[in-house]
Amino acid sequence: MTRMTKSTCMTVALAVASLSLPVHAQQISEARIQDLIRVAAERVASGQAAAPGGQAPAPAVVDTRPVVRLTLDDVVKFALDRNLDIAVQRLNPQINDIAISSARAIYIPVLGSTLATQSTTTASTTNISGGAAGAPVIAGLTQYNGTIAQSVPWGGGNFLGTLNNNKATTTNNTAFYNPTFNSTWTFQFTQPVLRNFHIDSTRQTLRVAILTRDISDVQLRALITNTLSNVRNAYWDYVFSVQAVEVARQSVTLAGKLVDDNQTRVQVGTMAPLDVVTAQAQAAVAQQALVLAIGTQRANELALKRLIVSGTNDPNWGAQIDPTDRPDFQPEAIDIDAAVRRALSQRTDLDITKKSIESNDVTLRYLKDQTLPQADVVANYGLNGVGGTILKTGLGSYGDTWSSLFGANNPRWTVQMNFSYPLGLNAARASVARAQVQLSQVQAQLSQQQLQVATEVTNAAINAQSGAEAVTAAIASRVLSQRQLDAEQSKFEVGMSTNYFVVQAQNNLATAQNSELRAILNYRKALVELERLQQTTLQNLNITVVGR
Repeated sequence: MTRMTKSTCMTVALAVASLSLPVHAQQISEARIQDLIRVAAERVASGQAAAPGGQAPAPAVVDTRPVVRLTLDDVVKFALDRNLDIAVQRLNPQINDIAISSARAIYIPVLGSTLATQSTTTASTTNISGGAAGAPVIAGLTQYNGTIAQSVPWGGGNFLGTLNNNKATTTNNTAFYNPTFNSTWTFQFTQPVLRNFHIDSTRQTLRVAILTRDISDVQLRALITNTLSNVRNAYWDYVFSVQAVEVARQSVTLAGKLVDDNQTRVQVGTMAPLDVVTAQAQAAVAQQALVLAIGTQRANELALKRLIVSGTNDPNWGAQIDPTDRPDFQPEAIDIDAAVRRALSQRTDLDITKKSIESNDVTLRYLKDQTLPQADVVANYGLNGVGGTILKTGLGSYGDTWSSLFGANNPRWTVQMNFSYPLGLNAARASVARAQVQLSQVQAQLSQQQLQVATEVTNAAINAQSGAEAVTAAIASRVLSQRQLDAEQSKFEVGMSTNYFVVQAQNNLATAQNSELRAILNYRKALVELERLQQTTLQNLNITVVGR
């Protein structure tokens, strides 16, 4: 054994001893060191595997869950069909549709009717009252009226049509008709010419509701885009953790092989027992890394399930997800200027701000309109019809009333202008000023967002380009680390290297393998983020969101 080997063994022995003792007992004697070396040699000779705390390794937990193999396209489909956040957001357009229908309800014609009957008895006190001396006059009236009213969706006008009918009976001797039928048809149209002509509260509410509905569509598209980006990132994170577990298992296998080889050399007398302790320490470290990698895998699996299941009753919730796709490395050319232009034209947050500007503009126009004088033109046209049974001849009927009505025998019409103007408009003007400031603020926010979008897309493109270069470097590092390990193992087998350098090469290879996986994963996620920032995720996945 060389001097370097002896020094290494002594250092490892001291480290093992210091880790197994409390702080106040780390100052140990030379005799104690020799005793620890003797105990380690006895354990190696008996074939016992070292574990932290001197205990046997815990048995591996067997995963008995059903296995579901999923590709990246599969998880995207599951997210579209089952993601609860998307399911909740899908209801917002329906809610806004109800608000639009409610606002439009004012333009639906409204029918009305009145059915009434009454009787009035009046004492006859004079000769001209129409009744015999001491006999009362009894008058009966039956009404059956109908109306139709509607506001029109242009100009702020409204019309009202009425058709009133009544039948009057009486015991008055002076009446010409008994019964008497009266019919009156009236049409009235009211049209604002200043205030409420271009826009009124109903049209303002309706227009804002439509814009809010459009915003809900954009928000749904944004949520789907962000969710699918999160799903793809979660899938790649899970793939990385699965591959990291594979790398950790390889490290455990390599460390175990080194322990076995050292034990064989100890048995044939070509190696000191303490060298086995070094290999066993490396095996324990590799086993601990494997446990941590498995824990990370389960956490990433749970994060992926959260995005693709519809609840705890979903079959995939209790299954073991087996990701079948692997992140391949194919460098993509990136045109930063084109990416920025695409983002400025397609970003949902910019669309939402533009819709907000439209909504504020509608409100501003309405508030300006309310500062105008109120001037309404009211046109009224009507016809009257009278008929019934003539007392002297006994002739006549209800049909005579309609003939008189539609024959336009008794027409009437009026046209008038109603004008009003409040002497103080301070409140209305203040509302206009406030709305103008708010509109200017939102427009400034749009410019700010556009600059932010250009910055985000540029940074994402640079990150993607840097990620491609990092993958190339990581691949080269992993290849060199593998060659270094192979060389150290070859030298170790012929006695030209030590445990320390072999363990170090194993650690370097595991680090390089994980670095390569992480670099490829980061590159894939950088491309996903670049797509998300450009709002091209749905387009690249061939997904169409059908709106109103």
